[in-house]
Amino acid sequence: MRSLLKHPITTGRDAALDLLKWLAMLSMVLDHLRYVGWSVDFLYVPGRFAFPWFCLAIAANLARGGAGQVEGVQWRYLAWLLVFAGLAELPYRLFMLHADTLNVLPTLGLGLLLAQGWRDRTPWALCLAGVVLLVAAVFQAQLMFGFFGVALPLAFLWVLRGPWYGALLPGLVCLASNAWPEMFAAARWGDSVSIQGIAVCLMAPLVGLALLKTRLTVAVWPMRRWAYAIYPVHFLLLVGVRFWVAG
Repeated sequence: MRSLLKHPITTGRDAALDLLKWLAMLSMVLDHLRYVGWSVDFLYVPGRFAFPWFCLAIAANLARGGAGQVEGVQWRYLAWLLVFAGLAELPYRLFMLHADTLNVLPTLGLGLLLAQGWRDRTPWALCLAGVVLLVAAVFQAQLMFGFFGVALPLAFLWVLRGPWYGALLPGLVCLASNAWPEMFAAARWGDSVSIQGIAVCLMAPLVGLALLKTRLTVAVWPMRRWAYAIYPVHFLLLVGVRFWVAG
């Protein structure tokens, strides 16, 4: 069956993938600016691009080559996610004073394991994927974006390696991962930010997939391992901004 991608994902640097990561990072920062004390609730809308695009980046990395070629790389990828999940938790709590979930990196780490299990399909990988599903189901209240957030990288990987008509699936999973009762209740009352947020949840995966298909002719600064530090550091910087705004 014809893949959604017009060209295979290679093992070299992919400028479109690097751009996707930078745009996801920008979207995340814009979303978090809502909590520094400014009246910028409209930033909720562009903020809905961040999580699905990070999940798409995970899926795109997993889609590179065969399982044997990249298996070690993905375990290192998981290790970096887990290390910075631990390092980011305190800055995340300092910034999100009333947070009732862990930071987003544990969700992405579990999503990586689930998608890699489906990709490799060895008995060990499938067993691990089953454990991940169980953990995501039991602890979905503690995971940012919940069970469906863990499933979103898998939905993207299925699209990248499967038929084009599956491209709508990540949008539905993305919406389910953002299914906060307050957003849907506000949308029913005609709140424009909530309505646009729902639309972006459905649209963001398709926009990201279209970006990955683009052959960029401009250079994009590669986002390497140092970029993991942006996540905890940006929380600390935003805490400083909040003190400045309050002062």
